Formats: sequence, C-alpha cells, structure tokens
Amino acid sequence: MISLAVKAALLAAAGKGCAPGLPAGFCHHHAETSCVARNGFFCAAWAADNFDRYVGPFFKHALIVSVSVAVGFVLALALAVLSHRHRWLVPPLTGFTGVLYTVPSIAFFFLLLPITGFGTDTAVIALSAYTLQIIYRNTLAGLANVPPEAKDAGRGMGMTDRQLLWRVELPLAVPEIVAGLRIATVSTVAIATLAFFAGAGGLGDPLYKDITFKTNVILAGGLAILMAIGFDALLLGLQRAVTPWRRVRAT
Repeated sequence: MISLAVKAALLAAAGKGCAPGLPAGFCHHHAETSCVARNGFFCAAWAADNFDRYVGPFFKHALIVSVSVAVGFVLALALAVLSHRHRWLVPPLTGFTGVLYTVPSIAFFFLLLPITGFGTDTAVIALSAYTLQIIYRNTLAGLANVPPEAKDAGRGMGMTDRQLLWRVELPLAVPEIVAGLRIATVSTVAIATLAFFAGAGGLGDPLYKDITFKTNVILAGGLAILMAIGFDALLLGLQRAVTPWRRVRAT
C-alpha cells in the first residue's frame, strides 16, 4: 500500500503537471501537461516552450565539431602528404591512426582528463584523433589515384615536385579528400554527444539530463541529425566550388 507521504508527493507532482520521476525543470512553462505526464512520444507544446534550452548546447556542439574536424584535417593532410612522399611511413601511420580510432570515446576522455583537465580541450583532442584515420586514408587514396598522365603533363611543363603536389595532385584528389572529410564530420557530430563527460557541453548535456523523457531525446537527437546534414551539405557545396572542372555542363 502506498504511504500517505508518497501519495502526497505524487499529487503535488501531478498538480504541477509533471510526471513522477521527471526533473522539475522539464515541467515548466508548458500547456501539454497530459503528454508530459504520460511521457508521450513527442510533446510538441513542451518542445516549443522549452526549445531555448537547446540553443546554447547546439552552437557549443557545432563549435566542438568544427574545431575538432579542422584540427584533424590539418594533421591528417600533413601526414598524408608526408606519407605520399615517403611511402615507408604509410604502414606505421595507418596503424597508429587505426589504434586511436579504436579507443572507446569515454575511455579516451577519461585518459586525457588528468593531463588536459575538465573542459573543451579534452573533447577536442579526443575527437580530432578520431578523424585522423578516415581523412588520412582518403587523402592517401586520392593522391594515389591521380592519373599518371596528369603528373607527366605537369613535369613536362617544368613543375617541381612541390608545384606538382599543390597544382596537380591535391586538386585532383579533392573529391576523395572531401569524401573522407564528410564521413569524419558526420561521425564526429555523433561522438561529440559524449563530450559532456569531459565537461565540454554540447547536445549530449540536455540529452543525458533525462534520457528517459522521449521528447527530450527526440529533440536533442533530431538537432544532432540536422547538424550532421547541414555540415555534410556545406562540405559538398565546398567541393563543388573548388572543383569547377567536375561540373556537368548542359550542352
């Protein structure tokens, strides 16, 4: 039999329109009390009234992803160019980036905490490490697939190896490089939801505050999906802008 104290607590929560067990912060300023009380699939009124709590985490998430991917891209590109010139570096660097990619994300954060502390830096270091394998391998593949005829033409024009790299090889490898960058970015958006374990915030923060509340999970997860789609579309547009020779022109 339920005690009088428990009954009183349940009645008080119901009077506030809040389902028993949900944090009080999840039940303020909304009219759809019955949906929240029964933890419906998606409480649109609650989402509209409380959308502001996701704005800050959304932009923090986008910032973490952007910085992490940018750092990873610079490092991976440098390693790929170096490996392209010195092929003996390919096996050890491929193995090293592969090992980093297999480390569980939460474990990676906790391993870095004693060194880099609780905050954004820890999340960025770990997330950047996860991008290396994908971007590095795609960049190597793109450089390896440059047609020999294009390189011969460049040498015939008197280009040095450095000029050949920047004017011929890298531009022709852009589709493969951007393909790897797109994959790395989308995966980083997903992994970054765990960055709140490192104190970096992001969409993982509101998501895990009450992971049993369906509207909260759908809203935070949906924003992460929209972010991934937005980044992917942006990179695809960037690829088309920097490779005008690949555009199909109507005849």
